[in-house]
Amino acid sequence: MLLDNNPFLRHEFLHALEEQGCVGNAFGWLPCHIAVYEGGRLIGAMPLYEKTNSYGEFVFDQAWAAAYERAGLSYFPKLVSAVPYTPATGQRLLCQPDRTDVVYPLLLQTAGELMQERGATGYHCLFPDDANQQYLDRQSMMIRHDCQFHWHNPGYRSFDDFLSRLISRKSKKIRQERRKVRAAGVTLRRLNGHLATEQDWHDFSRFYHQTFEEKWGVATLNENFFRQVAEQLPDQVLLVLADVQGQCIAGSLMYLSDTRLYGRYWGSVRQVNSLHFEACYYQGSENCI
Repeated sequence: MLLDNNPFLRHEFLHALEEQGCVGNAFGWLPCHIAVYEGGRLIGAMPLYEKTNSYGEFVFDQAWAAAYERAGLSYFPKLVSAVPYTPATGQRLLCQPDRTDVVYPLLLQTAGELMQERGATGYHCLFPDDANQQYLDRQSMMIRHDCQFHWHNPGYRSFDDFLSRLISRKSKKIRQERRKVRAAGVTLRRLNGHLATEQDWHDFSRFYHQTFEEKWGVATLNENFFRQVAEQLPDQVLLVLADVQGQCIAGSLMYLSDTRLYGRYWGSVRQVNSLHFEACYYQGSENCI
C-alpha cells in the first residue's frame, strides 16, 4: 500500500504530529483521515485535514481566499489531503495496487461527503505522485502545476565524482564553499535516530525555532516530535549537526525513504559562511552517494 517506504506517510510520522500537538486547532490542521476496511482489514487510506487557514501547505491560494472575501463568502474551512508542513510529492490515495478501482472512488466519495458535512468549500490534494495525479485528472478535477528542483544521483562514485560532472565554474564554487566551512573550524556529524542523543535533539530544536524567530514565522514542530519520530523511525532520520570547538551551533534534519532523501529543516545560532549549503545540501548529497 505504501510505496518506497515514504516516511511522511508512515503512521508513526503522522501520529507523532498529532500526539505532540503539532497539528490541531492551534495551527488550523484538524485531522479527519479516511480509512477503508474490508472484513476488518485495512485496504485503503487518505491523509486528510480540515483547514481553517492555508499555513503550512506551501501552495499559495491567497488569491482564491481574497476572491471569496470580495464575494462576501468564507474560503474556510477546506479539506486538504497533504502531509502538514511538507511539500514533498507522494501518495495521497493509498491502497493495494489491485484494488484502486474500488478504493479510489470510495476515498473521493467519502471526502465529498465530509466536505458537505463540514461545510467545506472544496477538496484539495497537494503534491500527489504521478499515479494519483493522473487518476484525479480523470475525475475532472482542476490541476495546479508547480515546479520543484530535485537532485538526482545517477551512480556517482564519490562527491568529487559528482563535482567532476559539473562545469568548472560550478564545481569550483562548491569546493570554495566547503573550504570556507572547514576554515571556520566547523566539524559536521551525520546521525540517524539510533545515534542522536537527547542533547542532540534539544540542540536541533533550538536551531529550528531560531529560524522561525528570525523569519517571523510560526514554529509548529517541537523537540518531542523530533525525538518521537527518531525513536520510532530511527533508520529514516538523518540529522546533520555542526560543531565549533565542542559547541553545537547549527543543524539540518532530513528524512529517508527507500530511494530518496528529503531535506526538511535547518537552523543556526551562529553565522558561518556557506554552512547552510554544507549542512542542508552537500552533506545530504554526499550521504546519497
